[in-house]
Amino acid sequence: MPLIRITDPADDRLLDYTGLTDLALRRRLETERGLYMAESTNVITRAIRAGHRPRSFLMAEKWLETMAPVITGACGADDGGSDVPVFVAEEPVLEAITGFHLHRGALAAMHRPPLRSVEEVVGGARRVAVFDGMVDHTNLGAAFRSAAALGVDAVLMTPTSADPLYRRSVRVSMGTVFQVPWTRLESWPGAIEQAQRLGYTVAALALSDDSISLDEYVAENHERSAFVFGPEGHGLSPRVLRMADRVVRIPMAAGVDSLNVAASAAVVFYATR
Repeated sequence: MPLIRITDPADDRLLDYTGLTDLALRRRLETERGLYMAESTNVITRAIRAGHRPRSFLMAEKWLETMAPVITGACGADDGGSDVPVFVAEEPVLEAITGFHLHRGALAAMHRPPLRSVEEVVGGARRVAVFDGMVDHTNLGAAFRSAAALGVDAVLMTPTSADPLYRRSVRVSMGTVFQVPWTRLESWPGAIEQAQRLGYTVAALALSDDSISLDEYVAENHERSAFVFGPEGHGLSPRVLRMADRVVRIPMAAGVDSLNVAASAAVVFYATR
């Protein structure tokens, strides 16, 4: 476990961490290098428990003691983990490196695991969440947290949805993106037919004239369900709604016609648990 003290924010060894306030640069680093950023001791711990491998750690010295068991566990692996560097710097240097105040303990640059196949992810799953075109990282992280807390078996992301391993998504989810099996669909909405062949009732969450209430859907007692959630604003496409087996709405009062998508997901997950 090499401990490296950093005094220069421009140190070349920190390229994984620099420019984190630049959205385009962050995407480029995390995609081309096959990395993602884990922020906070809890998130890093969950990532490592899920079998993800750290590339390096970055933190203030005051967090070394707290992080020691996590670092030791990750760096004691037989696959060369003992060479994973731990960068330590003063708070002003850390802020200059990352572009924000690192108040959650630590950062870790993590090797991105390969995507699993859809068949592997949904094998044996009773309830599956499909996030279609969900581009808001905060909503995505919150939805994953609800999925983990309420026992959803798997999550599928459509090609236009955001990256669950984006730093904000991971942070908002409190690391639960590492707990729920997920992968990205290659074909959408063609995957709806694949889900139906696998025995899933595909339920699209939307307001429409032919929708049924969530209570009615629960009363139908479907053996396997795939719940499709669309993005804020325009929601699910007409094609998705036509292909779905059911269009489901959440009954609401006080003149409210819709919920935030992450809140909607939590309600559905709870009602169908």
